[in-house]
Amino acid sequence: MPPAGHPEHSAEDLCPEGAVLYERALREGHLRAEDAGGAPCLIDFGLLHPSVADLSRLEPVAPAVALHRLLRASEDRIADERRRELRLAETFAGLMWIDGRHTAATDTPVISVLSGFGRVNQAIAEAMADASRELLAIQPYNGRTAARLNAETLERDQALLDRGGRIRTLYQHTQRHSLATVAHYEQLNGDAEARTLDQVTERLLVIDGTVAFIPASKDRTVALEVRHPALVDYFATTFDRFWHMATPMYPEAVQRPSHNGITPRQQAIAALLIEGHTDAVIADRLGMNIRTAREHIAKLAATLGSESRAQLGYLIGQSGILDQGR
Repeated sequence: MPPAGHPEHSAEDLCPEGAVLYERALREGHLRAEDAGGAPCLIDFGLLHPSVADLSRLEPVAPAVALHRLLRASEDRIADERRRELRLAETFAGLMWIDGRHTAATDTPVISVLSGFGRVNQAIAEAMADASRELLAIQPYNGRTAARLNAETLERDQALLDRGGRIRTLYQHTQRHSLATVAHYEQLNGDAEARTLDQVTERLLVIDGTVAFIPASKDRTVALEVRHPALVDYFATTFDRFWHMATPMYPEAVQRPSHNGITPRQQAIAALLIEGHTDAVIADRLGMNIRTAREHIAKLAATLGSESRAQLGYLIGQSGILDQGR
């Protein structure tokens, strides 16, 4: 329980007293422990920690480090919720097929498990054939060539556009330089847009706001067809929030600016480095091969003058490049 007079709040709603004390600690380098007694949130949220040399003093954690630690915790909670949703879907999928009057609430199951690439693609094709309004798609890089994807989807996408529909797609930034991906959109005639982010979720398709498709296995051989209105609306809302944070790629590409010689790609890598991720995880999260990731890490280290991995993390926190990238 917080002390009397101190309201409960979350990290994104830092109380006025806590904000003033944290700013003071950043300017002066420390606070006396008794001075922070009225704002215990600073310790609870990891913004202050006891000094190793003097336990009666509290030292501030760099804002960039604190921010990314809190964001990581938020990402972990979201991942837990996604795993819980999948377990719920697996638990109830079989129950929905029981033949009985209490399970026959609708002619179409609200969640169906699709097994095999053929069955998944068939279900998507059937949903697209009936669509007339909008396709929302998140397409993470997974090693398949964009040319292969073009061959599979060009006719289907154009048919939706011919019916007056709209297409919005989110890719990772690594796809901005894919000639085949850009060529796909140049061949389409209609309202089709693409934007990019450093990191995206697993593959997601939302069609006409009535049906969504999400992978149910890492190799994408199993998928869920979701027709529950609340879940489909949740997926569409999530897409829109990513969309507004993304950088336009097509029809008009926007150049992402560099900061003091640090490229946007290196900023994204820096954010993951400071969270303690390995080169392999960084490459996977950003949709690039591990060799390319290591080349960017080496360039980042050279730009910041780092001689070791540990020093690089410290210099990233001190440089302010993570704050500039937001």
